[in-house]
Amino acid sequence: MNKGRGRGRPAKGADGTDATDTRGAILKVARARFLSDGYERVTMRSLAAEAGVDAALISYRFGSKRGLFAACMELSTNPADLLAEALSGPAEGLPERMIANIIRVWDDPEAGAALRALAEAAVSEPDVSRLFREMAEREMIGRIADRLSGPDAPKRAALAASQLIGLVFIRYVLRLEPLASMPPDELTTRTAPSLRTALTTPRPPAPARMPRPNPHPPPPPPT
Repeated sequence: MNKGRGRGRPAKGADGTDATDTRGAILKVARARFLSDGYERVTMRSLAAEAGVDAALISYRFGSKRGLFAACMELSTNPADLLAEALSGPAEGLPERMIANIIRVWDDPEAGAALRALAEAAVSEPDVSRLFREMAEREMIGRIADRLSGPDAPKRAALAASQLIGLVFIRYVLRLEPLASMPPDELTTRTAPSLRTALTTPRPPAPARMPRPNPHPPPPPPT
């Protein structure tokens, strides 16, 4: 009895390679759909139907919608995966990990070039801008909020994301000095405190103190 191949796995030819190369077709369909419909509305099932493949095949090749998006944008490193890596550690060092991961990848000649191209396109192309915004809301702000606690977690997550995205655009897109050439360790040390403040629930303001009455009031003025 012949054993059927694993669900979603591509058929193999005699030389061990894929019998039919569907990767290019999947990426072409996915990129067009991401740009036309936005990140949120695209589903793996609808992409599979349009590309004429099993949805499990897309999952097998790309792992998740995040992985597929990264492949469509030709990103060697997925920003959402970097964030997930930083969020998985202890809370105490979270700001430092988030900043250090961003600097490490964006400073990389190969990975950084693709990410800069995506960021620059998000500024100039409305479709890419909308897609970038939707991905940031779900994969960045949403994940940070899930890591935090308290009713104001989404607001703190949005404030933290604004600092991280601002750092990216100032250092890597606009290339403003002295931030553009600041050493990674110094940049992390200088920016982590403000990011930690954004991630932390603000303390309620202390109640205003009523002035204590003077036990020795001044004498009344002479008449």
